This record gives sequence, C-alpha cells and structure tokens, in this order.
Amino acid sequence: MLGLRCIVGDLRGGVRLLRSLRHVQQSFVSSSSLTSHTKPVGLQRGPPPPPVRRFLSQDQSSAGHSARLKLRTRLVVTLVFGGGLMAVWWYVYAEKQQKLRQQRLRQLQQVALGQGNFSLLDHRGQRRTKKDFLGSWVLLYFGFTHCPDICPDELDKLSAVVSALDKDSSLPPVQPLFITVDPERDDVPALAHYIKDFHPRLIGLTGTPEEVKHAGRDYRVYASPGPKDEDGDYIVDHTILIYLVSPEGLFLDYYNRMKNQEQITESIRNHIKNHVALTNT
Repeated sequence: MLGLRCIVGDLRGGVRLLRSLRHVQQSFVSSSSLTSHTKPVGLQRGPPPPPVRRFLSQDQSSAGHSARLKLRTRLVVTLVFGGGLMAVWWYVYAEKQQKLRQQRLRQLQQVALGQGNFSLLDHRGQRRTKKDFLGSWVLLYFGFTHCPDICPDELDKLSAVVSALDKDSSLPPVQPLFITVDPERDDVPALAHYIKDFHPRLIGLTGTPEEVKHAGRDYRVYASPGPKDEDGDYIVDHTILIYLVSPEGLFLDYYNRMKNQEQITESIRNHIKNHVALTNT
C-alpha cells in the first residue's frame, strides 16, 4: 500500500511538472511574438519615408537658387561700380591732358620763335606772308638751291613725310615750305626750277637779303656764306632743321638730321591728333 501511494504521488508530481513546463513555453512564445511586432522605429530597416526626402530636396534647391542670385547680384554691382570708376578716371585723365596741351600752347605763344610775320616772294613771283598759311599745318625748311647734298636729302625726307601723311584721310593736309638762305642766287626762277624735284605742294620762298634774314631770324636760323672759289661758287653754312608750325602759326616741334621719315611722320601725326586749337591773344 505504501509503495502504491508513492507511485501515484510521483505520477501526480510529473503531471504538475508537465503542466508547468507547458505554461512556461506558452508564455515564452507569447512574449517572443509580442517582441517581434513591437520593434522601436529607430531599429527598423529600409529608406526614410518619402515625404522627408522631398522636403530636404526642396530646401537644398531653394538654397542653391538663392546663392546663385546673390552671386549674380554681386557681379553686376562690381561691374557697374568698376565701370563707373574707369569712366571717372578717363574723364579726369582727358581733362588733365587737355589742360597740359593748352598750357604748352600758351608757353609757345610766349616764345620768340616764329613770332614774326615774314613777307616773301614764292616761286611764282607772288607775295606771300605768314598769315597766308594760318589755318594749315606747315613743315618749314631753310636751305639753298646750290647745296650739294644735305638740303636735297632733307627736302626728300620732308616730301616723303608729307606724302605719308596725305595717305591718312583722317588728317588735314600739311603744307611744305622751303625758304632760301641764299637770296643772291636763289631768285624766283631758280626756286621754280629747283622745287620741281620734290613734293608737288612744296612752295619756295625768297626775297631781298633783308627780308630773308628777317624770316630766318624769327626761327633763330643761323646762315653764313662761306668763301667763294675760282668760279664764284660758295657754300652757305646754316641751321639744318625741319620746323613744325601749327594752324595758329605757333612753332610746335623741330626735327634734325638724326630723325628719319617714320619718326617724323609719327610725331606729326600725334601732334595733329592731340592738337587743341588756341587763338593768339
């Protein structure tokens, strides 16, 4: 009897143990199922929701467009401001250059060079004065027809300069003049014969010894006849310069033998282009 009770007790304990194990299993399964369906949002995998991405793209696009507008505005302001500065600088520079040219012309008016009003005969026998050439640019050379080489070379150069300037249609014509320093031999016929070898607009001028000396004195030209040879021929030592005279009759520049045709042409072109008219007062 006692053994039977022990067996029955063991069976009842085993049944209770099985029931306890089944309850624990069910509880574990329920807990696992609940845990798998209630994961935190931060642990979920996959891309972020589309609305968030769309909002970020719109913000970035707006920021880029605003930056481009600001950069464009800065560039426009810089260009306008820089252009204004350049315009002001150019205006001030031009005004300064014009004042300097006017000052130079006033200084030239006070110089004694070329201030006289010569009166001579041209190679056609007509009386010509300095006033006849006012309003024209003049290239003036003093020489004599019996000069063996220097005078012909300088007149050739003078003629080439005038011809080169004639090719520039934007420039007014330049009048070439030749005044003799040897009036005893260079009369009207001698001049007419001599100047035919040079520029067609070249005008030869002569006169009495006193008239010629007066014209040379106005430009500070030195002239001294040398001793005569057996044939009565002689050389005149004289100043070798080409003078540039403005339309107002003012001496502007001079060119010696060291200046070539191109240099003289460029200098005269610059004088003409930068000239500021100033009347004699």
